[in-house]
Amino acid sequence: MKKKVMSLLLVAAMAVSMFAACGSSNNNASSNGTESTEKADASTGYEIALVTDKGNIDDKSFNQGSWEGVVAFAEANGISHQYYKPEEASDEGYLAAISLAVDGGAKVVVCPGFLFEVAVYNAQTMYPDVKFILLDGEPHTADYATFQTESNVACVMYAEEEAGYLAGYAAVMDGMRTLGFEGGMAVPAVVAFGYGYLQGIEDAATELGLEDGSVKVFYHYTGDFAETDANKATAKAMFESGAEVIFGCGGSVGKSVMSAAAEAGAKSIGVDVNQKADSETVITSATKGLGASVQAVLESIYSDSFDTYAGKTTYFSAANDGVGLPDDFERFTSFTKEQYDAVYATLVDGTVDPIRTFEAADAGSVTAEELETNLNLVKVVVERR
Repeated sequence: MKKKVMSLLLVAAMAVSMFAACGSSNNNASSNGTESTEKADASTGYEIALVTDKGNIDDKSFNQGSWEGVVAFAEANGISHQYYKPEEASDEGYLAAISLAVDGGAKVVVCPGFLFEVAVYNAQTMYPDVKFILLDGEPHTADYATFQTESNVACVMYAEEEAGYLAGYAAVMDGMRTLGFEGGMAVPAVVAFGYGYLQGIEDAATELGLEDGSVKVFYHYTGDFAETDANKATAKAMFESGAEVIFGCGGSVGKSVMSAAAEAGAKSIGVDVNQKADSETVITSATKGLGASVQAVLESIYSDSFDTYAGKTTYFSAANDGVGLPDDFERFTSFTKEQYDAVYATLVDGTVDPIRTFEAADAGSVTAEELETNLNLVKVVVERR
């Protein structure tokens, strides 16, 4: 009898051990995530969840910036939190990860990026009691036929054209006359960054009294968001053609640009978050207030004022500190904080209102002539790559 009881206890212990290991694997926590979720009550799971896209939680880009906002809010308010990484980068994979988070106790799910648009479209009705924060996107069907944001979803967008404008303006005011733009896929956010960049370059050149056509910009979309030899080669070719700085705009495309810049002894501009630590070549970054916007929406949820964001799209811009350049100007040669504050103020008060988009047959194949005409470029000559 004693042997039988011991055997049963051993089986039970093994079952508990296996369950615990499975739970740890599914949670996909980083070292940061593990530390921040120690407060979680096993009976309720993790109350705030973030589902990563193709990247990792330490990608120094969209996932990391969004996660830092979750961590900051949750730790300040003693709320359990966790992140989940999908097993596959697809609409089905993202929805499965969202379901895993909800099954794990999530009452709020943060989805960082347009790749979640279809998954959130489906999840918002599957889980009507869960609140979703969708960054850089709006829920729609896979065929784009139907767009619908339910009352449990807050869509957050950013005025990328303003951030790009500031980056381009700063580079020209700092003395650069041949510049590059290497965007990823020509999705609305990347397109807006690029258009704003060109307009900032144009306005700085005008302010400096430069001659018409005296500033050149190489312009290219890679069609992906990856760090590849091909993307590095494109940046290398721009540098060899005289580019002094390239704005790498599109996930890991920026890493390819930074690598090429380092080899060429040239400069680069980061995107989304402050990427100064990624490379000595980064003079500044066109940033979005990812963490700040996530915290703002979470604050509305936990203060019963979610109506401010619920069921609609809210743009974060210069006017509400949603975009900008990092408050660090040491890698510029001459561009100053005072100059930055002055141009930033023009975006805040609407004196300057960069064009975000215009009608083009295909944004990814937009021509130099279309760019120059629709963005009113006179000082700037664009060369498509």
